[in-house]
Amino acid sequence: MKAKELTERTTEDLAELVGQLRKDLFGSRMKNYVNQLEDTSVIRKARKDIARIEQILHTRQSAKGN
Repeated sequence: MKAKELTERTTEDLAELVGQLRKDLFGSRMKNYVNQLEDTSVIRKARKDIARIEQILHTRQSAKGN
C-alpha cells in the first residue's frame, strides 16, 4: 500500500487494518514454516505495511498531544 492511500484513511480504519495485517502475517509465517507459502515476499510486504501504518498512527497521536 502507498503511504498516501493510508493517510487518507481514518484512525479507526487504520487500527483495524493493522490487526488484519498482523493476522495475515502470522498465517504467512506459519505457511512458510511448513513450506506451503508460494510467495515469500508477502511476509516482507506485510511487515513494511504494518510499519507504515504504525508510523502514521504515531504521527497522528503526537500531533494530537501537542
